[in-house]
Amino acid sequence: MNTLTIHFNNSSEAREIGAALEPLADLIEKEHNLQLILRDRDATVQGPEEQAVRIAQFIENLREARNRSPLDSHAVGYAYNALTHGEEQIFEKLASIRIDVSPRKPAVFPKTLGQQIYLSAMLKNTITFGIGPAGTGKTYLAMAMAVAALLREDVSRIILTRPAIEAGENLGFLPGDFQQKVAPYLRPLYDALHDMLPAEAIETYIERGIIEVAPLAYMRGRTLNHAFVILDEAQNTTPQQMLMFLTRIGFDSRCAITGDLTQIDLPSNKTSGLKEARSILGNIQDLEVCELSERDVVRHPLVQKVIEAYQKKRKA
Repeated sequence: MNTLTIHFNNSSEAREIGAALEPLADLIEKEHNLQLILRDRDATVQGPEEQAVRIAQFIENLREARNRSPLDSHAVGYAYNALTHGEEQIFEKLASIRIDVSPRKPAVFPKTLGQQIYLSAMLKNTITFGIGPAGTGKTYLAMAMAVAALLREDVSRIILTRPAIEAGENLGFLPGDFQQKVAPYLRPLYDALHDMLPAEAIETYIERGIIEVAPLAYMRGRTLNHAFVILDEAQNTTPQQMLMFLTRIGFDSRCAITGDLTQIDLPSNKTSGLKEARSILGNIQDLEVCELSERDVVRHPLVQKVIEAYQKKRKA
């Protein structure tokens, strides 16, 4: 039986790491047949040598990670789960990409290895597809990349679009002016924007046309140069709409296309443009298709369990 003690530098570090470890303490003790004691400015691990050393190193890695990026219970839980599957140096990999979106907003980091691969793909390629279930950060991370590119002046504008499938894109029949008509379908994009930039900056950018939010139907006939373009909810495009969109991409532009193939709202006799694109575009240079899974869900833990339950039902 070994006893290893990790001494934290100060009460703030002890409190933050203790709070991140607390939800996992019982699971760690049960799975590794040891005792984990969090008290004052110390963490003590008591148990068989191999397991005790492994968990003590995990806590030391938490300390190092805290200096590079914010700790939260999800990131710690994900890293612990990865450790149990033999994946090492998770924190280092996740901290290898940092997206600075605004001096007044915290930097954005990937929280899973799938997200890290997705961000790496957007950094390398002109067009990146992010395909996966709800809560995997597909749109949020694409928005972070777009805002960072704008602030670095890599692009001169951001264009956000999604198909207004719920209204059949017959927006003329809806009450109100243009912005009122499209607002319900584009609200998730606005929500992500407000996480990245101050409200007054967003308003100024939209007024000046630096940030444009519009339904996919309004992209027809345009050429989008010097822009970071995000097509959200792409599973609800038809093959014709997807081709139309992809052929809008101009010079010095970047494009992220996000969607969830388990949530297609098209009529049953129509093929999803995202599904078709995934099957035919996989071998094109400067274009990458990234698949995220339930392991990359970063919402409430219950969301991941719901997704897993539905996937089991579909496979049965």
